[in-house]
Amino acid sequence: MFIDYLTLMMVAVVTGSLLAAFYGWRYLDAPTEVVRPWGWSFLAIGLVLAILAHTAGWPLPRGGSQRIADALAGYLRSLGGEVVTGRPVRALDELSPARAVLFDLTPRQVLTIAGQRLPAGFRRRLERYRYGPGAFKVDWALAGPIPWRAPECRQAATVHLGGTLDEIATAERAVAAGRHPEWPFVILAQPSLFDPSRAPEGKHTAWAYCHVPNGSSVDLTGRIEAQVERFAPGFRELILARSVLSPADLERYNPNYVGGDINGGVLDLRQLFTRPAPRLNPYTTPDPRLYICSASTPPGGGVHGMCGYWAARAALRRVLRVPRRRA
Repeated sequence: MFIDYLTLMMVAVVTGSLLAAFYGWRYLDAPTEVVRPWGWSFLAIGLVLAILAHTAGWPLPRGGSQRIADALAGYLRSLGGEVVTGRPVRALDELSPARAVLFDLTPRQVLTIAGQRLPAGFRRRLERYRYGPGAFKVDWALAGPIPWRAPECRQAATVHLGGTLDEIATAERAVAAGRHPEWPFVILAQPSLFDPSRAPEGKHTAWAYCHVPNGSSVDLTGRIEAQVERFAPGFRELILARSVLSPADLERYNPNYVGGDINGGVLDLRQLFTRPAPRLNPYTTPDPRLYICSASTPPGGGVHGMCGYWAARAALRRVLRVPRRRA
């Protein structure tokens, strides 16, 4: 059954506000992912994720997340499409002529490639687009499963490590203020518990990340591993190897991760429905050929495809003249 993610997000924002009014601001200053400094729309994300977790769970792609991209690319090829990689595009003129161009890019990259095709007022709005906190990520090869104190964690694909609600709020407020928390709020995934293809027989893999100030150069490996060790004594003894990605590493891997921001920009109420710039249809630009379909459009980051879905709908109606389908 299709779920309108954007509508669900709006409902969650309203629900978050009602919860805040009922329970008070102090504890709702720490929503699931990011606390008050980044706005109530992040509370909406937490509520949406919680709803999905309780109704359908958070799925893991068998064989790794690359399988999702492979499946999408395979389907495109089956329709006659072509995927070209390893060819950076620095200007719109480098692309083949097309009636519609969809950018899976943040405003900074759109301005670099197509800024000359956009009016000055729209360029200024894109230049004012705000980016959010960075991420610091660690991947581990482990000699065995993580020895969690809580047995429930041994049955969970994703574990949120933060201690008390006050500790989570303190950690995320520190990031919002440009500091690095001593005990960061850590999101950890342990896919090999449920997908044996992720590790050799008898071994396991896991990864985790925490928020850091945008563009941070501080190494938080030790603090992340200390937070895991706090809830899983003996974890450090299982580490066979690790790979670390700082915000700069993430941006080199994907220039859309500006300053390590993997969410495509701040997601507060000001920039939730007006991302990347205030327009009746946020996926369009003043140039009728150009569209933006990245996480810098509503409803923001996540493996949901809604940004591309709505951008494609806009292009089909506006340029290709495909009529709206009736329910």
